[in-house]
Amino acid sequence: MRILIQRVSKSSVIVENNTVGKIGKGFLIFLGVGEGDTQEDVDYLIEKCVNLRVFPNEKGKFHYSLLDVKGEVLVVSQFTLYASTRKGRRPDFSDAADPQISEELYEYFVKKIEKKGILVSTGVFGAKMDVEIHNDGPVTIMIDSEQKHRKRR
Repeated sequence: MRILIQRVSKSSVIVENNTVGKIGKGFLIFLGVGEGDTQEDVDYLIEKCVNLRVFPNEKGKFHYSLLDVKGEVLVVSQFTLYASTRKGRRPDFSDAADPQISEELYEYFVKKIEKKGILVSTGVFGAKMDVEIHNDGPVTIMIDSEQKHRKRR
C-alpha cells in the first residue's frame, strides 16, 4: 500500500461540481492499494503518517506531527500510485489491487485514522475528482508499506 502525503494549508475534492470533502491545515493523503495489501499495511501506514513530524516549530524545523497540531486529513483513492512505466508509453496498473479490495481497505484506512481523533474528509472512491491542493511548503512525502519489511542500510 502506498500513500502520498501532502502537507496542506487547505484542500478540497469536487465531484460533479459538488464539494464532497474539505479540510484546513493538515494532510491530503492519496491512497493506493496494491495486490496483496492487508489491514496490517493500513495499520503500519496510519502509525507512520499521524506521527510523521513535518509541521514546523518556531524555528521552521520539522518538529510536530499531525496529532500535535490537531491537523485534519483528506483521503483520496489513487490507484495510479501503482502505475508501472517500465515498458512502453502507456502506464500499466496490473500491480494495483482489485477495486473491491481497494475500497474495503480505503474505508478501513479512513475509520482507523478517525479513531485517532483526527477529523477526516474523503473523496468518492472510484469517481473522477477535481482536487484542490494548497501545498504548504511544499512538503510531499511518499510512504510504501513495503518499507516495513526492508532492513535499514
